[in-house]
Amino acid sequence: MIAVRPGPPLTGIVTVDGSKNAALPLLAAAAALGRPVRLGNVPANTDVQIMLALLQQAGWHVAQPVGEPSTAVILPTESRCTVPVLAQAAQIRASYYLVPALLARHGEARLPWPGGCRIGARGMELHFKVYQAFGDRTAVDDSAYRVEAVAPDTATVSLMLPFRSRGATVAAVLRAVTAGRTLRLGEPNLSPEVLCVLDALSAVGWEARTSEHLLTLSPPSSESADAVWAVPGDKVEAGTLACAVAATGGDARIEGVRSKDMGPLVGALRRLGIPVSSETEALAIRAQDARMTGRPLRAIASLSPGGLDADFEPPLMALALGLPGNHLFADAINPGRHGNLLPQLARLGADIEEISPTECRLTGPQRLTGTGVEAADIRTGSALMVAGLTARGVTTLGGLDQLRRGHADLPGKLRALGADICEVTP
Repeated sequence: MIAVRPGPPLTGIVTVDGSKNAALPLLAAAAALGRPVRLGNVPANTDVQIMLALLQQAGWHVAQPVGEPSTAVILPTESRCTVPVLAQAAQIRASYYLVPALLARHGEARLPWPGGCRIGARGMELHFKVYQAFGDRTAVDDSAYRVEAVAPDTATVSLMLPFRSRGATVAAVLRAVTAGRTLRLGEPNLSPEVLCVLDALSAVGWEARTSEHLLTLSPPSSESADAVWAVPGDKVEAGTLACAVAATGGDARIEGVRSKDMGPLVGALRRLGIPVSSETEALAIRAQDARMTGRPLRAIASLSPGGLDADFEPPLMALALGLPGNHLFADAINPGRHGNLLPQLARLGADIEEISPTECRLTGPQRLTGTGVEAADIRTGSALMVAGLTARGVTTLGGLDQLRRGHADLPGKLRALGADICEVTP
């Protein structure tokens, strides 16, 4: 566990790691492409390490160039082993991204039900509808699922999603790649993590076009250049660090994150009176110059293009506890997250009104007092760290295995900005 104590305002410069949420589908896309791919800025968090291990177990070769610890080269191999049993896939949710590559390599995919954060039911029914649209067969039991490729086809696949699912959008895109077919997908998820996959495919000849309600993807007309991709900086890590700096009244620069990915978070901070400036690859927080507006913040998670990513909501909630205003928070995308986070914030003394299981409101500023809390999921852990930076006394945070699933070393980045954080032996 770690101990967090309040201290001086956070200051300095820090660089975020690559994004877990972008690295996982990019690794699956590299496998689906069926050719060597060099992927840079790969983060060293646990979920990504598991994905790399799964690729090796499934028959791909994963190499790390000498002196480049954040680069992975994904190489297809000639051997065709039997359909692999990937028990480790149950540890991460993103294992479902591997289905298209497994179908291309083995003709079928057999995987345990995905794991990941315990933040509510997030079924795979929509994924199965995607594969069925490509003519694949699906079967399920209590512990696993199976997808089998049937007779190949060349016709365009047209599919309308009932909601903007990131997982189903990536599944459709990668299945189109392995099938070599044109895709027309209605109501796609167009989050930065999906767009970076489309950009990567475009760099090797695939033609991707997007509008608010339609995504089209067409195969390359000719052989393309070498596949050299890069994982974008972690917008959620950047947002968490920004909230931590703002909560302590600090002045810091967060580098390595694309400003175009930070719009909703920047808008929320500015509404709260926190001066923020964004550059192409950096974010500057000048909370020492903050003028508290007292205006209410409405942090409502959304899947719509330009909407607030659900992973921004927890650190914003931790920040808002210390700022004036009557603030509303909602996350219907991950219906179990508030059930993880709110009780832990209450242990610190937070007074939060739970309107429904996915919606709550609070009035700030509130004074928190340190105590022992537990990270039941990645974002709960990071939000509790932000809260602990302003709580009186010592906050001890357990469940670091959850935090490390999404961040290689978030405590270390906060320490680099001057936070009083240390690891303790229970």
